[in-house]
Parts: sequence; C-alpha cells; structure tokens
Amino acid sequence: MNATSGSRFAGALLLCRADPPAVRPPARLLREQLLLAPAGPGWSVLVPEGKPWLEDGEPVERVVTGWATALAVSAATWPVLALWWDADRAGFTLAAGFRRTVGYTWLAAGTPVGEDEAMRTFAARLHLDPVLDVQALEPLTRPDPDADAHGRLVGLTAVLSRTGLALPTGLAPGDSPDRLRSVAHAQGAELLEAAGWRETVRAELDVVEGGPLGPYLRGPRARLLGAAQLAAGLPLLAWGLGRRSGGWTAAGVLLVAHGGLGLAYDRLRDVP
Repeated sequence: MNATSGSRFAGALLLCRADPPAVRPPARLLREQLLLAPAGPGWSVLVPEGKPWLEDGEPVERVVTGWATALAVSAATWPVLALWWDADRAGFTLAAGFRRTVGYTWLAAGTPVGEDEAMRTFAARLHLDPVLDVQALEPLTRPDPDADAHGRLVGLTAVLSRTGLALPTGLAPGDSPDRLRSVAHAQGAELLEAAGWRETVRAELDVVEGGPLGPYLRGPRARLLGAAQLAAGLPLLAWGLGRRSGGWTAAGVLLVAHGGLGLAYDRLRDVP
C-alpha cells in the first residue's frame, strides 16, 4: 500500500496538559482549523478539522509531530501528546518545551516496535507514578495477539485517565477523521480559526503574559529565551520549507514568530 492510499485511513488527536483557555492562543498560531474541547481536569483535546496529510501527501505522524512541537515550545509550561494512526501503524509523540520529542509505535496488528526506554521517558515527562503507572504501561510494550494498534492507543489513554484525562464521549483514538470531527462538533467543541497578523500578535502576548513566565517578559531572561527560539526556529523553518513539510514548517514559523515578538516586546516595553 503506498503512502497516499494509507493516508486516507489516517487520523490524529492532540492532547494538551492544560485547560482550554491556556491552549487556545498557541493553537490558533498553528494557522490550522482545529476543534478545541476540554478533556478532563487540566486536559484539553484538539481535533484537526482538515486532513493536511491527504493534501500534501505527508505522513500523519510527521504532520502532528510538527504541531505538537510548535505548541509545546510556544506554551513552554505544559506538554502536548499527539496520538496518530494510519492503515499500517499507530503511535504517539510527546513534546515538552525544547526537549527532544519522545514517541512509540505499534504496527496495525498491535505489534510493539518502539523502545521500552521511550515509554519510561514518556511516563517521567508526564509526571506519572513511577511504579503503578509505569507497571500499567508495560503491557503496551509486550506482544498481545488480542490487541491491535488502535486498542493500544485506547489502553494508553486509559492509563492517562489516572491523571484526569477524560476524552469527550464518543471521541476515541483510531476513529476516522470525519467521525472525530462529527463527534467533536456534537460535543460542543470550539472551532479555532487561523489567526491573522494582528490576532497572532495578540495571541502571542496572551500566551506569555497569561502564564507563569509573565514576570520574566523583560530583561536578560526574556532576551535569552527570544534569541534561543530564533536560533532554533530559523533552521527548522528552512528545513521544513526545503522538504515541503507542513508540520515542521509550522513549527519553524511559530518559533521564529515567538522569538521575534518576544525580543520586540522586551524592547518596546523599555520605551518610556
């Protein structure tokens, strides 16, 4: 089966370890149509309104990894878990700030092809119980003839329910994008439209000022953070454009915008 035909069965969910008001501003900066809904105390879920992996022929895994990375870097204080699947595989990617992403993959029949260390890192970055929750995750890394790839994702969300995750009724990993979108609309999810230039600036300020990093908007720390984001974003943007990767291009654009606006904000705030 070629990549294009496989992508027709693809879908994704983005789980954010934050409430919807905190997720809304950075999610709009992705310039993608997304549906936002609460998913339990301290959790939100983003459902793609479109199917960019069909339009660009890019694997769903790569697209949502770019989104998750951009969101996590922009938010800085909460991680983003991307669940993805297609006709051949399913898996997750966890992004947390500037840390390297961690992921795990299962074949369609449920066969684990990830590394155990990745699952342990996943648990540590989400601050799961190092004993009980890690033990609950271990069966997901072992062969099981009765579990397919979609069942593995459901099992993963079941473990995360111990942290408060509660997906809206009817919203399940592995379903078709059309069903996910339909269920999200029925559950009253909010449609996030792509932000324009002015809205982007306003959203950037809302993200930073509304979070715990607000007191550090000005001064050496703010300038260091902005410079680091520009240094990371420019090569990432060039790499994404060169490979025509929508997900990574979005991550690069967001990093460059975030860093540039941060530096500009610091300078403007110093103007009497």
